[in-house]
Amino acid sequence: MTQPSAPAPVLSTGAGADARTERSATIDEWLSKIFSGAGGGTSGAALVAVGGLGRRECAPRSDLDLVLLHDGGPGAEAAADELGSRIWYQVWDAKFALDHSTRSPEQALALAREDLKVALGLLDARLIAGDEALMARLHADAVAQWRREARHLLPALRALTTRRWEAHGELAFLLEGDVKESRGGLRDFGVLRGIGFAGVADGPRPAVRGAHRTLLDVRDALHAVRGRRVDRLLAQDRDEVAELLDFGDRDDLLRRIAEAARTIAYASDDAWRAVERWSAPRARGHEERRPLARDVVEQRGEVVLARAAVTPRPDPALPLRVAAAAARADLPIAHATLEWLGGFAGPMPRPWPAPARDALLTLLGSGPSMISVWEACDRYGLVVNWLPEWARVRSLPQHNPVHLYTVDRHLVETARQAARLTRDVDRPDLLVLCGLLHDIGKGLPGDHSVVGAPIAAAAAERLGLSPADVAQVEKVVRLHLLLPDTATRRDLSDPQTIATVARAVGDASTLSLLHALARADAAATGPAAWSDWKGRLIAELVRHVERALDTGVIDAPPSPAAELPVPARLPAVHLETDSVAVTASDRRGLLAAVAGCLSLHRLDVVTADTVTVDGLARMVCAVQPRYGGEVDREAVVSDLRRAVTGDLPVAERLAARERSTRRSASAPPRVVWQPPSAATDATVMELRATDTPGLLFRVARALGDVGADVRSARISTLGGEVVDAFYLAGTWDADARARVEAAVIQAATPH
Repeated sequence: MTQPSAPAPVLSTGAGADARTERSATIDEWLSKIFSGAGGGTSGAALVAVGGLGRRECAPRSDLDLVLLHDGGPGAEAAADELGSRIWYQVWDAKFALDHSTRSPEQALALAREDLKVALGLLDARLIAGDEALMARLHADAVAQWRREARHLLPALRALTTRRWEAHGELAFLLEGDVKESRGGLRDFGVLRGIGFAGVADGPRPAVRGAHRTLLDVRDALHAVRGRRVDRLLAQDRDEVAELLDFGDRDDLLRRIAEAARTIAYASDDAWRAVERWSAPRARGHEERRPLARDVVEQRGEVVLARAAVTPRPDPALPLRVAAAAARADLPIAHATLEWLGGFAGPMPRPWPAPARDALLTLLGSGPSMISVWEACDRYGLVVNWLPEWARVRSLPQHNPVHLYTVDRHLVETARQAARLTRDVDRPDLLVLCGLLHDIGKGLPGDHSVVGAPIAAAAAERLGLSPADVAQVEKVVRLHLLLPDTATRRDLSDPQTIATVARAVGDASTLSLLHALARADAAATGPAAWSDWKGRLIAELVRHVERALDTGVIDAPPSPAAELPVPARLPAVHLETDSVAVTASDRRGLLAAVAGCLSLHRLDVVTADTVTVDGLARMVCAVQPRYGGEVDREAVVSDLRRAVTGDLPVAERLAARERSTRRSASAPPRVVWQPPSAATDATVMELRATDTPGLLFRVARALGDVGADVRSARISTLGGEVVDAFYLAGTWDADARARVEAAVIQAATPH
């Protein structure tokens, strides 16, 4: 006879501890009815919850992790399998995702010895219905086994945790982090509880439990907003999640997540150090204290203060010496040492004494080990004592999708990347300092480079730098986007481009600092901020500016299109890995035809240069695959020949693709005309718009329709946004510009 199903529970979609408790109680009651109705009794079998339900942390779309325990007696396993089938099918019928198993306590414990996730799950096991004594025995034995075998289980757990961190990154600094799996997320709180169960370290402190509740609330809201189980907070969901949690706005939401993740991550680091001390062989007699710097020693793998340094009024520079020594030795600073420094270190004098400044520069130049040391010092308020400006950018979200990290982490990462390039410049100290301060103006109204320059200069002056060095820091921060923006948005074959950059830079030392900082900045931003072609363009720009500064001669390279040979047959197409060369009879719309054809093959144009001589048009485009991978070279070449002769219906094919493209709300496109001095014998028009398939085709076609001759184009894509610069031959009065602008805006506006 078929077992009637218990009515599926109706769960709250609210966020917060009360909502989670209510959901757990509702599911408990429902499962208890299923267990009883399926024939489960009070002895010999027990329905046990592990995972989120075991901890009473059910999110609106959480799956259920259930174990059906049996006592292992004769026939018990077969009876439990039959009972389990009657239970599991009712759970599936209610549309719950289910992870289930049927085991005796002995089987569960044996599996826990081999599988860390099972072992951790048993620590949270909780009875839903059935034999209380059976469940109590399993839990007691699971905890005892965990403690007994902790010496080999915890190192394995550490390795598993490290791999997870490497895969998912750090939640505190990611703009689209996984609130469960990233470092500092919900999974790490479970690991902390596991270490506590082993008796190696104290259980989570109140601040850590509060951080855990914050992340649980975020996950609740995320499930409610998305209507499915999801743990990664994407940019498009932030506003709704923030509103549901009454967190103010999307930036406030990210700041709260960052603070919670930092709290859990730091507690995790502290707990793992306790595990290392517990696991290490104990030295007999006096523990060795190895000197690292003045007033700083190493003890048991941690950086601590020398006894003589602990005074009622410590040297204000002492925290910097501790941090620099820790970074150079690649060692963590002891928790107690950080607490003492945070509580007793006084404000820094103004200007800083030279030893303090040297310690900061040593810290910044220490490479990868600097990151964790900086974060630990920031956690205890030391960094704000050094740089009061840091309080404003701490956990500040970025609004450009190419960025992976929050502003503060990006600045620290840039300094770390800059430390790798110190041999490329004559002032490595200024390079790492500018790396730390280059985006200090973010979050304030206006261009962050311009706004941040005086802030960086004030910080440099406070550090005790000379007036000349303060001026250099101000200049580098103000111009830190000059090279990448010029290389990707301006025609490098135009002498005016080289002259403009040379005048702005002024000297070779500044040029080398800007070049190194551009590379460090891009490396710290994320993979979308850099590519081989961008690196080559910047390097080419630097070479020509360097020559101009050295000799006073501005010798811009010829346009790539001008160097193409005259082919025997037209049209001629030559395809390389990252470039396309086309020679054809000149006609209106040639750039649009080439760009549209390349878009059909999912090749993005990043630069385009055209030259027309005696009715023959030569065009060279630098390209890169939109989604990576190989392209069908024969098909591209064949379609390009048909496109330039007008035999390929480019517009129709692109229109069909655009109709199937999902569009999201975006700001309207904008046209910006650059001053006449920006180009030689041309007018530069910039289009700032949302990137969409076929955009360059539509804009180039619109320019052709209004009679504009595009000499060259530079396509700069940042995440989902583009800044496309078009060099229009000749001069354009106000009326002509208005016609061009109207046509381009219409072409760039999604329909």
